[in-house]
Amino acid sequence: PTMVIIYLLACLWVIGSHASEVPAALGLIVHEAFTLDAGIGGLIGVLVQGFKRAAFSSEAGIGSAAIAHSTARTPYPIRQGMVALLEPFIDTVVICTMTALVIVITGVYLNPEYAPLVQANHGAALTSVAFGSVISWFPLILSLSVVLFAYSTMISWSYYGERCWTYLFGERASMAFRIIFVIFVVIGSMTSASNILDFSDLMLLSMAFPNLIGLYILSGRVREALDDYMARLKSGELDREVGRG
Repeated sequence: PTMVIIYLLACLWVIGSHASEVPAALGLIVHEAFTLDAGIGGLIGVLVQGFKRAAFSSEAGIGSAAIAHSTARTPYPIRQGMVALLEPFIDTVVICTMTALVIVITGVYLNPEYAPLVQANHGAALTSVAFGSVISWFPLILSLSVVLFAYSTMISWSYYGERCWTYLFGERASMAFRIIFVIFVVIGSMTSASNILDFSDLMLLSMAFPNLIGLYILSGRVREALDDYMARLKSGELDREVGRG
């Protein structure tokens, strides 16, 4: 949360310093997404890329976040599910939109000097340049944040993987998974980012299909739990439970 707050404050700083350009930037983003010049193929390509990056950043629809949320102790799973709904909204809608505004209003994506970054899809480097054009020292903070985000991501995914591994092979096999995970961390650090992203997209897709099938099969039970929770909420029963502690 601390890293996210610092990042959002920096975004607000940059956006505030170019406040008059925000409407034009939003208009440009919408226009370029739906312009006839882009064509159906271009629109589909943008949507596919957006879906991939959204799933990569928020884990929406692939079932991994449920592993973490399932450890919460609550008598109402729907309540935990509503908390989980905030994650993709903050991650994808708020943070990604503000990042896009920072890049567009600073104009770094149009600078020929940074064209290789655009062509190579080096979004983090381009974002760093955009922040640096307004806040000269922030790229240092951003670099530290990226390292911390990467470290926390490794911890999260190692937990997800270990839970799945021990479910299949038992708790005694957890050490084997940890060794394999560390080996792949080393391999990943020596592999190009584009190859890592392509491999990750493939793995996320392989997770999404069975998860979506499970969501469809269990949708009836989810609906029953949601109706029960909303009925209790409207009747004030949940408020009385909170009052009793």
